[in-house]
Amino acid sequence: MVTILLSVMFALLAAGSNALGTVLQRRAALTVPASRSLRIGLIRDLVHTPVWFGGMLGVIFAALFQALALATGSLAAVQPIFILELPLALVIGGMVFHVGLSRKAWLCVACIVAGLALVLLSLAPTGGREQVPGIWWLPALAVTGGIGAALVLTGLRRPAGLTRAASLAAAAAIGNAVTAALVKSAMNILSAQGAGAFFTAWQTYSFAAVGAFSLFLLGVAMQGGPLIGSQPALTLGDASVSFCLGVTLYGEQPRAGFWLLPALMGLGVLLYGIFGLSHTRCLAQCLDPGRDELDAMGQPATARG
Repeated sequence: MVTILLSVMFALLAAGSNALGTVLQRRAALTVPASRSLRIGLIRDLVHTPVWFGGMLGVIFAALFQALALATGSLAAVQPIFILELPLALVIGGMVFHVGLSRKAWLCVACIVAGLALVLLSLAPTGGREQVPGIWWLPALAVTGGIGAALVLTGLRRPAGLTRAASLAAAAAIGNAVTAALVKSAMNILSAQGAGAFFTAWQTYSFAAVGAFSLFLLGVAMQGGPLIGSQPALTLGDASVSFCLGVTLYGEQPRAGFWLLPALMGLGVLLYGIFGLSHTRCLAQCLDPGRDELDAMGQPATARG
């Protein structure tokens, strides 16, 4: 029981840290001259911005908390908790950018929290293996990599808009889920065999590479279309793929039978909250505050750099 509480606590801290880091990085980006937004000078400007360092610290601590959560809890239970990053980013962004949250936004936040809690309490994944046999990674990586590649190709072939954003964000979500599965494996190696084995394990370098590429894909997805396309695909894709990897790769066992009914009810409430929140104007103002300014200048919103 203590281990479960620890994993939930670390997951909540990771979601909060990442939400804070995201908002602060976007706040720092607004201080950079628009004419230099696509030049190397952007890095120099950001380095001299204290808010940007705060955002980077948020991202770094989020990665550490996520590793601790995955080391102490199951993948199928921990990773879906990161759905809370979306409402947390909204609340933090509202304070940072002085954006008032509508009643609909607060209702959606409540639905996300309540729906997620009902799903996780109903399914309550338990058990599972500490380490995945090496050969088992081959089909898992082949399937997830194949689906991810198909989504990337679909997105890149579409013009800027809903389909492009959703396809690329879904590919990024798959990458995030695979990264989490690899992090859990690497953390087990660190715990059981020490730092030497951790830094020589293929999982360590694989999660770094996949995670970095997923972050890049997310940036392309955010530029490629509206939040209503990218945000639900990212949020739901990460949670659902992580849950599947936890059950198939790590052998974690969710409850079935009667418990599926409240789980489905919770899923419905969760979906309403995510899609409803993605439609709100205040979310766009908190997560992409520069978009309205560009629209006012007569530039397409999807042309942002």
